[in-house]
Amino acid sequence: MNNSKMKPKTDISNLFSEATQSNTYVKVCAPMVRYSKVQFRTLVKNYGVDLCFTPMILADSFCQNEKARSSEFGTTFSDTPVVAQFAANNANDFVDAATLLYPYTDGVDLNCGCPQPWAMKDGYGCALLSKPDIVHSIVREVKNRLPENFSMSVKIRILKDLKKTIDMCQQLEKCGVDFLTVHGRTPTQKSGDSIDKPALKEVCTSVNVPVIANGGIKTLEDADELFEVIHCNGVMAASGILSNPALFSGATRTPLDCVHMWIDLKNQNREKITFQCYHHHLVFMLEKILTKTQKPVFNLLNTFEDVDDFLYENLNIPECLSITCNLDEFLTCEFDEEVIVKHRGKCRGCGKSTYYCICVKYDYNTTDGNYFTSYVQDEDCDAYCNIFDEPT
Repeated sequence: MNNSKMKPKTDISNLFSEATQSNTYVKVCAPMVRYSKVQFRTLVKNYGVDLCFTPMILADSFCQNEKARSSEFGTTFSDTPVVAQFAANNANDFVDAATLLYPYTDGVDLNCGCPQPWAMKDGYGCALLSKPDIVHSIVREVKNRLPENFSMSVKIRILKDLKKTIDMCQQLEKCGVDFLTVHGRTPTQKSGDSIDKPALKEVCTSVNVPVIANGGIKTLEDADELFEVIHCNGVMAASGILSNPALFSGATRTPLDCVHMWIDLKNQNREKITFQCYHHHLVFMLEKILTKTQKPVFNLLNTFEDVDDFLYENLNIPECLSITCNLDEFLTCEFDEEVIVKHRGKCRGCGKSTYYCICVKYDYNTTDGNYFTSYVQDEDCDAYCNIFDEPT
């Protein structure tokens, strides 16, 4: 990272304070696996979003594998405020992952709300709702080891026994959590089920830290109504904002200028976005725009050029585009300092012993970093894992 140009930091607590003073709420783009990349975060911030999350990242893989770090996280100088969400089942992995991303984000979030069977099986997501001691230790460790203005939050779902949910939230407040995100469904409910607004309201009134409400947001009117009913501090949209990135601006479907911006973002840094990411976002964005006959044709396109030609021909988007959305300069951070070998673990792929490194010369009072792409190699380890790149 070029130390002459530090990435600006945002104090997330100020977002909530300013919203409260204005009698409104913080508008939040949810952590969505594969879809909350920096390009999409840049897009939605042009349409009323105040705070973005990264996709959920597995903390252990992120620490151990440079390829995971490169594929799961990217950022630019203007990508703020942004919170990195991690899935972890122990404090060591979470804190080390948070340490790696401290120079590049404004906070970290622990996922205690993912109901997927694979996550539950490995002790991630909703599995942590029955292990509050682990959650509390993660929060305390982050607050003790990283600067005070670096946000620590937790995302949960409502338990069938609401009292247990409230008790957990109150305990997290005592541990120092900066804010909470509460999904208004239980771990066993489906995305189409109604959210429990009375339960959400009770959670909001039971704690003094800001609460972001999540679930069922398809329009700005949905978000406004939820805010008015439960008196939360923020509203988070997931599938709704995926289908309509301009949701928080009041648009009822994706505006063509939003599609225009998405093309701009791809054109500015085509090497930084995969075709799958570019195309899949458009499949969601065009859901209410394309006709029934156009959708299957568009869904089968497999090159950037074919997608763009389709958009120009069918949506009346001019090929000569002005830059309307600035992606800004991408950050890279290469390991070049003395390191120490961190605790030993097991490779999720091959099962061999693995090690990873943390720079011992990093000053956490600054916002620069120099170990984000560090590799792992311990000369005393005879089980060097092949998931890591050899140093060049």
